[in-house]
Amino acid sequence: MKFTRKAHANWKGTGMEGTGSISTQSTTLDNAQLSFKTRFADGVGTNPEELIAAAHSGCFTMQLSFLLNEGNFTADDLTTEATVTFEDGTITLIHLDLKGKVPNISAEEFETIATKAKEVCPISKLLNTTITLSVTLLS
Repeated sequence: MKFTRKAHANWKGTGMEGTGSISTQSTTLDNAQLSFKTRFADGVGTNPEELIAAAHSGCFTMQLSFLLNEGNFTADDLTTEATVTFEDGTITLIHLDLKGKVPNISAEEFETIATKAKEVCPISKLLNTTITLSVTLLS
C-alpha cells in the first residue's frame, strides 16, 4: 500500500515575535496557531513536538492493535501517552506510556507485542532518537 499525506505551515515575522499556522490535508488542523510561546512556553496553539507526540502515539497504538489481532487478541482499550523531550535544540527522548485492557493475554505477552509494535511502528522507525516504553496491562 502506498499513499501520501500533506500538511502545510506558514510563518510571518521573526522567530520570537512572529506567528504562524499549520493545516493538514484532512483539515483536522485548519490554521492552528504556531508561535514562540506555543513552542517554548505556555500558549494557545500547537508546536512541532506536540504534533510528533500525537503522530507517534497514534501510529504506535494502531500498530499494536494490528499485532494483537495477528496473535488473536482484540483490545478492549489501548491508551498511549507519548512524551517528547526537547533539549538544547534536539529531541533527545520519546517515552511511550501504554495502558491497555486486552482479554485473555498475559502481561508478559502484552509487553512483548507492545515492544515489537514500538520497533516496527513507521513513526518509531522515522525518528532518530531514544524511544522508551512502559507497559501496564489493566484488568
